[in-house]
Amino acid sequence: MRLRSLLIALSEAKTPRSFAETSPLARRMSRRFVAGKELEEVLSAVSELNSLGISGTLDALGENVTTPEEAHKAAQLYHEMLESIAAKKLDTNVSLKLTQMGLDLGDGVAEEILEQLARHAVKCNNFVRVDMEGSRYTQTTIDLVRRLHALPGLEESIGVVVQAYLHRTEEDVNQLLADGIRMRLCKGAYLEPPQIAFESKEDTDRNYVELAKRMLQSGTFHGLATHDEVIIREMKRFSQDEGISPKSFEFQMLYGIRRDLQEALVKEGYRVRVYVPFGGEWYPYFMRRLAERPANMLFLAKNLFR
Repeated sequence: MRLRSLLIALSEAKTPRSFAETSPLARRMSRRFVAGKELEEVLSAVSELNSLGISGTLDALGENVTTPEEAHKAAQLYHEMLESIAAKKLDTNVSLKLTQMGLDLGDGVAEEILEQLARHAVKCNNFVRVDMEGSRYTQTTIDLVRRLHALPGLEESIGVVVQAYLHRTEEDVNQLLADGIRMRLCKGAYLEPPQIAFESKEDTDRNYVELAKRMLQSGTFHGLATHDEVIIREMKRFSQDEGISPKSFEFQMLYGIRRDLQEALVKEGYRVRVYVPFGGEWYPYFMRRLAERPANMLFLAKNLFR
């Protein structure tokens, strides 16, 4: 727990971030989890995944912009992504963070940008997933997604991420299920106080499974984001026992993590989607991936010594 807290704290530190994002060695280490710096690199990575029967979701890394100009520049890249995906006929949607779209500047900036992207996604027969950030953004994010989802024509183009380690998520899931909003369920990758988040892995895992079962029974297409084989086995068993088609939901995993498991699930007939990030602002994402799974640090250490 102390190591996880340290890594998450480092993910928010400006000095090591500045050093890492300009260091050739650090950039090489990050390539395990980040597909590259440019759009063409990540499109190539998705094409390779598609050849294995795996879907993608593209994330142009970045968060907490400080000006409207930065927010609109980030949004423009997403518009280019939607056009490129359609042109290349790739099986992938997009994921974004609202703070990258100007949420810190006020709800209005991010909401206008997100609505434009959702409408563009409709034209491109695609889908926009709104990532969940730290707990101070949770309510605003859910409220914004619910408002846009309720607009005519946007019902099938926008979804949201929920985090199983927050106490409030059961209530959030109930509301989002009632609205028919597609969700990605993950465990959670931010450092939160015990007043609002489960402290133990056991409690988080228990809540994850309970929420996942409810989501699978809802009739709405959802994504279960986990590399935890115990949870995956439980969800496979549950879906089989309940007669839930393996094509009516998907397992979601991170680029560069458990490729063997991703391919094995596809061979078993399950849908798999991989979260594929790219861009120069990779440091916070990279550190949170290390914090989530100690095995990731061992993998990097082995490759560094090689």
